[in-house]
Amino acid sequence: MAQFEFVALMASLMSIVALAIDALLPALDIIGATIGVKEIADNQLLITMIFLGLGIGPLFFGPISDSFGRKPVVYMGFLLFIIASFICIFATSIEMMVIGRILQGIGLSAPRTIAIAMVRDMYSGDYMARIMSFVTVVFLLVPIIAPALGKFILDHYNWQAIFYVQLVFGLLVSLWFWKRQAETLEVSKRIQFTSNILVDGTKELLKHKTTIGYTLISGFIAGSFMVYLSTSQQIFEQQYDLKEEFPYIFGLLAISIGFAIFLNGTLVLKYGMERLVTTSLFLFFVVSLLYIILFYNSPNPNVVILLIFFGIQFFAIGFLFGNLRALAMEPIGHIAGIGAAITGFLSTIMAVPISTYIGKFVINSALPLFIGFLVCSIVSIAILLIYIKVPVKRT
Repeated sequence: MAQFEFVALMASLMSIVALAIDALLPALDIIGATIGVKEIADNQLLITMIFLGLGIGPLFFGPISDSFGRKPVVYMGFLLFIIASFICIFATSIEMMVIGRILQGIGLSAPRTIAIAMVRDMYSGDYMARIMSFVTVVFLLVPIIAPALGKFILDHYNWQAIFYVQLVFGLLVSLWFWKRQAETLEVSKRIQFTSNILVDGTKELLKHKTTIGYTLISGFIAGSFMVYLSTSQQIFEQQYDLKEEFPYIFGLLAISIGFAIFLNGTLVLKYGMERLVTTSLFLFFVVSLLYIILFYNSPNPNVVILLIFFGIQFFAIGFLFGNLRALAMEPIGHIAGIGAAITGFLSTIMAVPISTYIGKFVINSALPLFIGFLVCSIVSIAILLIYIKVPVKRT
């Protein structure tokens, strides 16, 4: 298969997750009202709970993929996603919706985890980071258009139709995957499936200090970004009264991340992953601190100013996403499936409570979001410089 098609297909496997999250954003308040949500902050559960499933699922799918191959696991995930989507469509309470969203996340964790494992099967080092960057750039086309797509569907049909569109997209991608993608894990490299396969994989992973360190940083960065995902609708539609403009604002900020990831595909070969991660973390820290200094105990700034700060933050995050995952995966290519599962689980299980806790404070101001950014960046820099001990300049 041509490399371009491989990148596009891996991005498509991952992009169903983005569609399941971002297309729902314009409909959160309407869904909440339909299923009887009383506290507006509880609408955030429709976003954060799918991430919980995304964290749990790889623990099951990762080890199986290392034993039986990558492709069967993807089909299993899509089947569970279809069942979970119908649970969401017919949900009549927040509890039923949360169950459906968790199961959606578990199902979608299969194609997302396997896409990363397949990239690691075929590439390594900075070149793997380059391929991951291109995969993520294509993947980010979905967050750019998903909220606008969700709003269009909502305006012309109903919120249940958003889930039906997700199902159609998932079926098309699975058909493409079945017809065009070859198995990437050779039979000779497969690990015998035993009851201890996950325990053994965890023990092997814990031997690699850099894998643990970069996974922890991923958890803090993902947690801080997840707060934005779960509160962005609340910030722009309620605090700024920009209900109609929200899908386009969300897409504009997604472009900022996409541009950084596109640049990363070129810069990573010149400067290396470690240096780009270090620089980006310090930029993330400085911008967060500057916002807090300027607007502490003040009302929200003009929306243009807020967008500038968000844009710079997400530009920094764009250099972090792919590089952190590639750095964590680099030493564990021999257990790529289990490695992708465990690192994904750890970072997500960290991110969900971080996001849920910080999100409770984002009520009348965006300031708590930047305080969360600041704390996460400080801890991440401390892990980088003390635990991993990566120098600013690559040696």
